[in-house]
Amino acid sequence: MSKQTAEKATAVGAEEQSSTDVADNKVDRATLQREQAAAKERQKSRLGALEPEALIELYRQMILIRRFEEKAAEVYSAGKIGGFCHLYIGQEAVAVGTLSALRKDDYVITSYREHGHALAKGMTPESIMAELYGKATGCSKGKGGSMHMFDKSLNFLGGHGIVGGQIPLGTGAAFASKYQGTDQVTLCFFGEAAVNQGAFHESLNMAQLWKLPCIYICENNQYGMGTSLERAMSLRDISKKAYAYEMASEFVDGMDVLAVREATARAVERARKDYLPTLLEIRTYRFMGHSMSDPGNYRTRAEIEKYQERDPIKLFSASLIEEKIADEKQLKEIDAECRKQVEESVRFAEESPFPAPEELYTDIYANPIDPSARKQ
Repeated sequence: MSKQTAEKATAVGAEEQSSTDVADNKVDRATLQREQAAAKERQKSRLGALEPEALIELYRQMILIRRFEEKAAEVYSAGKIGGFCHLYIGQEAVAVGTLSALRKDDYVITSYREHGHALAKGMTPESIMAELYGKATGCSKGKGGSMHMFDKSLNFLGGHGIVGGQIPLGTGAAFASKYQGTDQVTLCFFGEAAVNQGAFHESLNMAQLWKLPCIYICENNQYGMGTSLERAMSLRDISKKAYAYEMASEFVDGMDVLAVREATARAVERARKDYLPTLLEIRTYRFMGHSMSDPGNYRTRAEIEKYQERDPIKLFSASLIEEKIADEKQLKEIDAECRKQVEESVRFAEESPFPAPEELYTDIYANPIDPSARKQ
């Protein structure tokens, strides 16, 4: 693919980029309101591409993720779960929009902020909450915790704690699909800080060279832990990094679930038909700190509030109501159902047993340790 073609693909979402760059304190209230109105109109123009039932399902999934993450924060603060816990609040449109464009047999691999992806891929709240609690009924038998969700039956290849470590693995999964002659695609998620890792560039080069059906999803929430994108990256338009490999790319408004879905659908078609990779830079924003232990003092309250006004759930619910696809009562009922589902997941987790002590010696690379066989 030529640089000109890549530039054309990027231009599809370029007009939406300004509406996501609202962290600049120089943006006044009137300008912000105009950008929000324009973003809503763009989203409303996309509603006709899906049936009402499908649109409402997208809303339900985003609300389920939001309520699950809020409850995870609550039980974490109460000391019921431990270890690291990275919440997805604010980024729901990315996981829901991208995964809604996939088939069930497609592969997904992601970083450690993966509760939302796990739910959107079809994992149950019970299995995820139990994993957070470290219980034997968790999706990883209580051994993985927040950062290592996994479900082979759904081709969800897990969250990975090493920054950028999952990118070569996702590339390998895509290679396997092509080698076996299937038309399965792989979605590989990572944050913008991982783009500075050498593994990112090596993987993109290999994927384009070998024509692999891998879609690289950069969830650009604009902060790598406490370091802003502006302080860490010389070329801040991440989608342009694909030019070096003549790879198709797009910039996408990550606060619009339909924009995310449409961009992913284009990338999926490219991967299935031609075994070609794509880089999607999906600009979003996390409303919480990097993890539960992060007070977030590196951001101003004003900056966070600006993004909260473009909350993807708030934007989508307003579009559904204004276009008479759903009413407030219906959306409130969906919210209540999701809250109940999350509460049931907590009850399930709290009533589940911890792993047995002998589980220390299962699911490991080395043979089980036999103390009686140790040489004196």
